[in-house]
Amino acid sequence: MATSNIILATLVIYKAILLGIGFWASRRTQDEEDFFLGGRSLGPVVAAVSYSSSASSAWTLLGMSGVAYVMGVGALWIVAGSLIGMLVAWYWIAPRLMRASREQGLVTLTDLLLGDLDGPHRRALLWVVSLVIVVSFSFYVAAQFQGAAATFASSFGMSLPASIVTGAAIIMLYTLLGGFWAVSVTDTIQGLLMAATALLLPIASVQAVGGWSGFVDGLHTVSTVQQLSLTAGNAGLAAAGFVIGLLSIGIGTFGQPHLLVRFMALRDERAMRQARVLTIFWYVLVFSGMCLLGLVGHILFPLAEDPERIFFILTENLFTPVVGAILIAAVLSAIMSTADSQLLVAASAVAHDLGLGRGSPARALLVSRLSIAGLATLAVMIALFLPERIFSRVLFAWIALGSAFGPLVFARLARWSVTPTAALASVLLGFVSAVVLYLAPDTPGDIAERLLPFSLAALCLWLGRPRPRAQSL
Repeated sequence: MATSNIILATLVIYKAILLGIGFWASRRTQDEEDFFLGGRSLGPVVAAVSYSSSASSAWTLLGMSGVAYVMGVGALWIVAGSLIGMLVAWYWIAPRLMRASREQGLVTLTDLLLGDLDGPHRRALLWVVSLVIVVSFSFYVAAQFQGAAATFASSFGMSLPASIVTGAAIIMLYTLLGGFWAVSVTDTIQGLLMAATALLLPIASVQAVGGWSGFVDGLHTVSTVQQLSLTAGNAGLAAAGFVIGLLSIGIGTFGQPHLLVRFMALRDERAMRQARVLTIFWYVLVFSGMCLLGLVGHILFPLAEDPERIFFILTENLFTPVVGAILIAAVLSAIMSTADSQLLVAASAVAHDLGLGRGSPARALLVSRLSIAGLATLAVMIALFLPERIFSRVLFAWIALGSAFGPLVFARLARWSVTPTAALASVLLGFVSAVVLYLAPDTPGDIAERLLPFSLAALCLWLGRPRPRAQSL
């Protein structure tokens, strides 16, 4: 059987499973809380693995390995930054957000961000938050479509537009059917596939270069001085900026609606504690595995034209056609299905947050599903007409969301008293500065782009705290 036929057969089976999950989940989805939070009954395995896969996928499998290929050992700071962000999220944010969501009846992250605001201030912040979510996730989802479509096109000889549209249609269908349950269960399958791949492929790659000794010798042979340096050849303040800039990638974790909603949906505190351990194990395995894969890929194929395809190049060259084709097809499906979490959150911003789905439960579900279809269409347009590197596009959306929402998330969960003006200014300043710095020239480790927007938004909240009135004598 030809490789393309094996890939096609595997894709058909995998997609049939996803659609089956969608139909199953649709029977468990009766109202808005079911659609967006799964009835707040998420267990530890589904919570941990779906959280992890939603935080990663295309940018980890393709982008992380591609960055390590180009940057060298300095990419380890990205791994460290991602781990630190995850630990803060699970150990500080998760318990507080889970309790707050139950006590206050929160359904979306926007509900938390709005707090007890009312009147014009609430409406203004609501529209700004919703706009940030829709714009950022449009680019985020487009990156997932783009990451999958290139391989679809090369495997089947399909045109890039046809590849993007086909993948988007399948993702949209099972997300429309089952909402949060469909997304969480399919993301769990995706996450397990990613973990298996992150274990199998790096091991095979290291063996191909002659084990650890061959890996070390090969790395010194093909790498420049900068690629062998943990600071990419920078010294002094530039070195500090490089390290802090890469570590700051973890900051984006604190404002991702599609990740934080998993905490709101957890079943209980016991499930949360178990999920933490599973998430830590998954992160260490997948992020370090993809970083190692990029380094080994540089040794085996030092002249690769597109570093973000090194994952597929290694798969095609290290495994038999049958095993390699199944691996490519399965992981390709996993990459595509990551978009479902972003689609669901963006739909919640339109249907629940903006109130367009108010009325009967049937109306709420209808508006939610129409919103998913609309955002998927917009993401397809971006992927087709505004192509960009996967890592860059995801990183932009990641930083924009983290900078806009992260500081306010901490403020709300810490029960700070924040003025309405400061809350609105913080979200706007975080998002706008992230966009401006993304378009500006790079700095060492992109420290300005990754750290400054979050810092400015946090400073805005700090300066905008209500001042106690001086008592008259």
